[in-house]
Amino acid sequence: MRPFTRRMAQLYIGLVLFGISTALMLRSRLGLAGWDVLHQGLAARTGLSIGTVVIAVGALVLLAWIPLRQRPGLGTVSNVVVVGLAADAALDLLPSPSAVAPRVALLAAGILLNGIATGLYVGAGLGPGPRDGLMTGFAVRTGRSLRRVRIMIEVAVLAAGWLLGGSVGVGTVAYAVAIGPLAQAFITRFAVPERPARSRSKAPTATTENSERTNPCPAF
Repeated sequence: MRPFTRRMAQLYIGLVLFGISTALMLRSRLGLAGWDVLHQGLAARTGLSIGTVVIAVGALVLLAWIPLRQRPGLGTVSNVVVVGLAADAALDLLPSPSAVAPRVALLAAGILLNGIATGLYVGAGLGPGPRDGLMTGFAVRTGRSLRRVRIMIEVAVLAAGWLLGGSVGVGTVAYAVAIGPLAQAFITRFAVPERPARSRSKAPTATTENSERTNPCPAF
């Protein structure tokens, strides 16, 4: 498979799986990731589907990139739309069990699938998600460490979501603990290698130079 074809496949498979992982955690009713607590709280207050809220929040966050001078890629824009659509579609199909054991299974599957999905779409190298770009943009503009900015934003959205009625629970803690190691492992596993550099002994042709200027890959 050609590198760009693989990148595109990974990107969209990863984004769809990310939406499904969100739906799995929602159906577990044991707590959500920070941003999804906010999404759920807003959905409860507005009457919109959670997928619609995911899309709307992603679009607003992407607008916040403008003053931060962040550059979105294809993966960034696709993230805004695909994750929300996939989450709503999965929620229409998934059961909502009442027993604890299947709910725990849904939570565990959701967290694991979220790690795999993150590895796939980040490893594709076609642009960060809108929320990740917000964090890196603030870190650059404020001069603070990325870890500190990430914690501040995550705590803020988690608190806002909880106040709006979003679900905070054991799943929130489990996700916070597990997602870092999982994402790192799967990003390493699915990272698409860069094309090898050309030999210095062979000068590039004008056609090749024009092609690279008009079709940069990846686009960040």
